[in-house]
Amino acid sequence: MDVGTRQALRLEAIGGRFDAWLLAAIVALACLGVVMVGSSGVAQAASPYYYLTRHLMFIGAGTVAALLVMRMELKTIEKYAQWLLPVCLALLVAVLLPGIGATVKGARRWINLGVSNFQVVEAVKVFFIVWMASYLKRYSEEVSATWPAMLKPLVVVLLFVVLLLLQPDFGSSALLLAIAGGMLVLGGVNMPRMFGPVLLLLPALAAVAIAEPYRMRRITSFTDPFKDPFGDGYQLANALMAIGRGEWFGVGLGASVQKLNYLPEAHTDFILAVIGEELGFAGVLLVVALFTLLVGRALWVGYECVRMRRYFAGYVAFGIALWMGLQSFVSIGVNLGMLPTKGLTLPLVSYGGSSVVMTCAALGLLLRVSYELDRAKRQVALRRSEAAAAPAPAAPAGEPARPAAAVTPLRGTSRLRQRIEPTLGVTP
Repeated sequence: MDVGTRQALRLEAIGGRFDAWLLAAIVALACLGVVMVGSSGVAQAASPYYYLTRHLMFIGAGTVAALLVMRMELKTIEKYAQWLLPVCLALLVAVLLPGIGATVKGARRWINLGVSNFQVVEAVKVFFIVWMASYLKRYSEEVSATWPAMLKPLVVVLLFVVLLLLQPDFGSSALLLAIAGGMLVLGGVNMPRMFGPVLLLLPALAAVAIAEPYRMRRITSFTDPFKDPFGDGYQLANALMAIGRGEWFGVGLGASVQKLNYLPEAHTDFILAVIGEELGFAGVLLVVALFTLLVGRALWVGYECVRMRRYFAGYVAFGIALWMGLQSFVSIGVNLGMLPTKGLTLPLVSYGGSSVVMTCAALGLLLRVSYELDRAKRQVALRRSEAAAAPAPAAPAGEPARPAAAVTPLRGTSRLRQRIEPTLGVTP
C-alpha cells in the first residue's frame, strides 16, 4: 500500500464532533418548550394533557427526522438540492387544490395527513434554504457581478410569496423574502444592486399589508391595544397583562391566570407571554439568551465553513441562522407589543406539529454542518502534521542541499473573478 493510499485511509477514518454549544441551545429550548406547552395548554382542550401529549409526539418525530439528517453527508444533500425548487412549488400549489388542502380558521395552509394537518410552508422554508445555498455556491461569481443571477432567487421567492398570499399567509411571505435577501447579502451580492429591488418590494409589501382590513386593524391596534381591549387589541392586551403580572421572577410555574382562556393561542403564538407571567423577566431573558446563542453560533459555523471554502455548508448555516433569528425576533416582538400580531410560532418552544418537526430537521442539518466542519479541520491538521514530519528529499551527490521553494497556490484568473471582491473576506 503506497503512502498516498495510507494517508487517504487515515483521513477517511477521522470523524467529527457536533458543536456542543449548538446542541446545548437546541436541547435547552426543546426542554423549555415541553414544560411551557404542558403548562400553557391545560385550559385549551378537554384534557389538560392533550397538547402536552401531542407536543411530545411531535418532538419525538422531529428528533427522528433530525437524527436521519445528521447521518447524511452534505455532498449527498447538495447533489439533489436542485430538485427541491419544484418540490416547493408543488407543495404550495397542492395546498390550494380542493380535496388536498385543508382550511383552518379561514386559512388554507395545511394538507390533511389523517393523524394531523401539515403546514407546507414549514417544509418550504427548509427546502428553499438548501436550494438557495446550492444556487449561491454554483453561481457565486455571477450573483456578485450580474443582474440576472442576482434576480433569479428573488423572482423565485416572489412566486412563493404570491402562492402564500393566496392561502393567505403574510407572515411567512415576509419571512421568506427576508431569508432570501439575507442569504444574498451573506453570499457576497453587490450591495448597490440590492437597493433597487428592496426599494420596490417594501412599498409592495406595505400595500399588501394594508389591502386587507384585518391586517390594517392589527397594525393600528398594536400601537394602543388597550384602546379596544375587547376587540382588535384583545390578544395583545392580555399578553401585556400576562407579562406585566410576571414582574421579575414570575408567579410560579403553572400559576398563570391569563392562560385560563383569557389569552388566545397561549400554547402557540403567545407562549412567550405565559413564560413571562410564570417565569417573569428572568424567563424571558433566558429565552432571548438561548436564541442569541443558537443564532450566533450558527453564524459562526457558517463563517468558518466559508473561510474553509465549504460554501454550500456555510450558506446552509447562514440560512438556518437567519430563519431562527428572524422568526424568534418577530414572535418575541409580537408578544412584547413591539410588532403587529402575526401568526409565527416561537421555534422549538411553541406547540405546532409542522413547525416542530421541520425545525428539528433544519437544526439537525445545522448540526451536520458543524460535524463536517470539525471533521474538515481535523483532516487539515493531520495533513499539516504529516507534511511537517515528512523528511526532506536528499540532494543529489555532489550538490549542496537547497531550501524548499515556497509554493504559491494557484488562483483563478478569469476576468469575472478579478472584478469580484471575496465573500466575507475569503479569497476565492
